[in-house]
Amino acid sequence: MAGMPYGLQAMLKEGHKHLSGLHEAVLKNIEACKGLSNITKTSMGPNGMNKMVINHLDKLFVTSDASTIINELEVEHPAAKLIVLAAKAQEQEIGDGTNFVISFAGELLAQAEGLLRDGLHTSEVAEGYSKAGKKALEILQTLVISGSETLDVRSVAEVAERIKGSVSSKQYGYESLLCPLIAQACIDVCPKNPNNFNVDNVRVVKIPGAGATDSHVVKGIVIKRDTEGTLKAIHDAKVAVFAQGVDTSSTETKGTVLIKNAEELESYSRGEEDRMEEVIKGIADSGARVVVAGASIGEMAMHFIEKYGMMAIRIPSKFDLRRFCRATGATALIKLTPPSANELGYAKSLEVQEIGGTNIILLQQDSSLGQVASVILRAATDNVLDDLERAVDDGVNSYKALCKDARTVPAGGAMELEIAKQLRDFGRKETGLEQYAIAKFAEALEVVPRTIAENSGLNATDVVAKLHAAHAAGQANAGLDVETGEPKDLSEDGILDLFTTKWWAIKLAVDAVVTVLRVDQIIMAKQAGGPKPRDAGAADED
Repeated sequence: MAGMPYGLQAMLKEGHKHLSGLHEAVLKNIEACKGLSNITKTSMGPNGMNKMVINHLDKLFVTSDASTIINELEVEHPAAKLIVLAAKAQEQEIGDGTNFVISFAGELLAQAEGLLRDGLHTSEVAEGYSKAGKKALEILQTLVISGSETLDVRSVAEVAERIKGSVSSKQYGYESLLCPLIAQACIDVCPKNPNNFNVDNVRVVKIPGAGATDSHVVKGIVIKRDTEGTLKAIHDAKVAVFAQGVDTSSTETKGTVLIKNAEELESYSRGEEDRMEEVIKGIADSGARVVVAGASIGEMAMHFIEKYGMMAIRIPSKFDLRRFCRATGATALIKLTPPSANELGYAKSLEVQEIGGTNIILLQQDSSLGQVASVILRAATDNVLDDLERAVDDGVNSYKALCKDARTVPAGGAMELEIAKQLRDFGRKETGLEQYAIAKFAEALEVVPRTIAENSGLNATDVVAKLHAAHAAGQANAGLDVETGEPKDLSEDGILDLFTTKWWAIKLAVDAVVTVLRVDQIIMAKQAGGPKPRDAGAADED
């Protein structure tokens, strides 16, 4: 038994790692989360800086959208991953506010670090943060702008006004152009019960060329390709959709054929032709005037489709094919056979149009049928188009949130500073050690106006001091005007934050931070797999 390891060494495989205690586990976790927060923090606000991220596939992203940045960074550290998961939960729940979650969580942990070094226990800090988080959500309810509960979700002007804050934080200067487009697209596809609004019904089509001012909305699906045949426009037509290709290889004549002479070869080829014509004629006889294929359309099949005066469209993307089926009411058939009456779809109008040298197929429908609206974005480069698309996605997600809860709160850091002011008063009345954590929680909320000021090139200390003075004077709606650097009620300019975005962001950030603080040991088992390959030696001149 001599030389036998004891304790944790005896329990786990050789090659494991074990970190415990304040310095090894807690503070290292905090350091990693602060590093993540510092990456996204500078992208917050209307003047947020772009990040150039090159992912593992060598694809380049130039964006200030926090959710795109953290998705492509592939964060490995387990504690930082918890913050990333909180941000992803915010993205799925609301679709906006991911940067606030990461920046606020990072700031809370940075403030906690000071308390831990001063001798407070992690459970006392976590308890104080939990208490402050609950109180912050209570205060948030009182900061709702009066009258914002009511909203006509079918009014373009009202909706555009409400989503302006969300869009301007991504594309500052473009909000007056994009917001009416997003509002129009969302209202076009909004069902009778707005709570059932589906984000997937608003599609974005990016066509390089021209400028952002040439962007517009079309009611219907846009497919970025030309038709396969000569027929370019059709109205009030029945549609047959096939999930696979329309080709001889798709018919039932697959297999091995032994041909002995020229007559047999000719009769075999004629048999193939007859079989294909029979299938295409059957499709035409079913009433279909449009054939949609999920893969290639063979030359022989194309000949007969043209002969029977039908339009042929190829949609290789299975997602686009699914949307096309939903919009037309068609069933995608997996076998090349004539469709039955209930498997056919209906298209009010299908026509080829040209936008900036790119041919597109536009499907337009009646309001009674499957509704899809497409926002056609124009810009000079693909990177700008991608960034505009992210702003549109945020706007559409904000509309979805508005359909469920239309309440808004003051923007520009006003809400955060007001909660911080009231939390300080609340913390002073507490008697335990948690009061220090509550005070630090209030201080952490200042990260929003401070960061917006820094990203706008303003003196952050002066700006925060002026905002504190305005809030102390009773101006609860005073936020930062990035143009002047002065406190201002931004709701006068129509810039507002959604109540649900802030509510979920505070809740998720606090939950993630408390989870990180409650970790006191990190135990990593030995990694699976064989020995790692040796590093290549120094290469010679060849």
